[in-house]
Amino acid sequence: MNSPDEYGHNPPGNPSGRRLIEEDDGIDLRDIFKRLGRGLGQILGLAMLGTVIAMVGNLASRPWQSVSTSTRVVFSFPGFEKGEYPDHSKFQPDDLRAPEIIAEALKRQGLDTSDEFQSQIRGALSIEGAISPGITKERDRMRAAGQPLPVYIPDEYIVTLVLPKKFPISKGQRARLLNEIVDVYRENFERTYTNTLAAFGHVFDVLHNADFPEYEQIFNREIGNITDYLTQQLEQAKSFRSSTTHLSFQDLLEQTQFFAQNRLIEPLELIYQNGLSRNRTLEMAKMEYSLRILDEQEQHAARDQKVFADLLTSQTRQYILDTKSQTNLPRSEILLLDQESNPLLANDAGSPLVLRAIDAGLKVSQLQADKALLSEQLDAMKSTKEDDSNTAQVQKLLNDLEPVYHDLIDNIRKTQADFARQQFANAIRISDAVTTADGTSRKLVLIGAAGCFLGLAAGMGLSLLGIYIGASKKN
Repeated sequence: MNSPDEYGHNPPGNPSGRRLIEEDDGIDLRDIFKRLGRGLGQILGLAMLGTVIAMVGNLASRPWQSVSTSTRVVFSFPGFEKGEYPDHSKFQPDDLRAPEIIAEALKRQGLDTSDEFQSQIRGALSIEGAISPGITKERDRMRAAGQPLPVYIPDEYIVTLVLPKKFPISKGQRARLLNEIVDVYRENFERTYTNTLAAFGHVFDVLHNADFPEYEQIFNREIGNITDYLTQQLEQAKSFRSSTTHLSFQDLLEQTQFFAQNRLIEPLELIYQNGLSRNRTLEMAKMEYSLRILDEQEQHAARDQKVFADLLTSQTRQYILDTKSQTNLPRSEILLLDQESNPLLANDAGSPLVLRAIDAGLKVSQLQADKALLSEQLDAMKSTKEDDSNTAQVQKLLNDLEPVYHDLIDNIRKTQADFARQQFANAIRISDAVTTADGTSRKLVLIGAAGCFLGLAAGMGLSLLGIYIGASKKN
């Protein structure tokens, strides 16, 4: 057979060179299609068989497959941007699946509340922060630019419950359980951060175990706590007015002052003037002992006050000397600086030393006031005689005072509850409906398609190898 010459020209008798090309390539497409056509039956059969096996296998394993139920929860309350609860404790997303939360949610839904079941539910719950693509791009840009990345706390979290399909909770129960978990967590939050702190409201319970001379200190402490609390709330909500009590925090503050100056003063004054006591001898002994303790505390506090005052004075002098050495002021102005300099001006008013000095001075003043009050009560008790009629009168005044006091406390609690509901109205909310990503039909179709593809591949491979299932040896 003639071959093309060195210039690629075909010899006579083979103008096209078709056979030479086929021989050079080593691939006979007609043979390939012939084999595939002959094995078409087994290709289709294996494709169908693969589809059926894959789908049946998926259906058989379905009870062990996991089902995902999820929702989105948004947190927004004061301090959250710093990763804190309103009381400045650290915020943890996992608090949403705390054991007591899960136990209460299961109980409300009428489900199994055993420890093992609770552990299974807690293990199936996951809480992940939902980070938008915009935030991710911005942080990537900052990272590429070499800028420090600030701490990012997502305000939205994806709460997911992943359980096997055969788990003894239906699809509807899973959705309701997830909603219940969020509701229980929200109620616990409101109960913790929307109710008035128990720093006051129980003064009459304390009076039952106290003697008459102690009443003034007990009431003074109670009125002080209430006043401090209302003043703090007034700074946060000057224009707030409760829809339940129709009172503002300013109104409550004025009611507290009226209660202390007009209603409370009468029984306390009667106790003081008449030196009333249920056990005069014992009470006078207690007062004398308390005076000795207060005197020792005052001496100790006075020493602390002197130490801090000396430290401030020395720093002030150093400040003046530094100023004189570094300034070109006339002598008259330097003398004026000497005379008018004050430790609180020479030091930062927020420095620890100044604050400690202020605290020491306030403590001395408070101890002196307590001593003076106790001394006056002791002198009054020594100079008066017991009178049962005065005791009965004081008790009657206190009995009349108790409902007024409880009304005041009740108004404070109701007003605070309304304010908290307004302040934390959207503190914790579900931002997306609970969904169950079962995906049974779609998953079945995908698995069937995969089985079909594998069957087709197997059938075509066998056909190309010349292996035909069910063909006779003759063929």
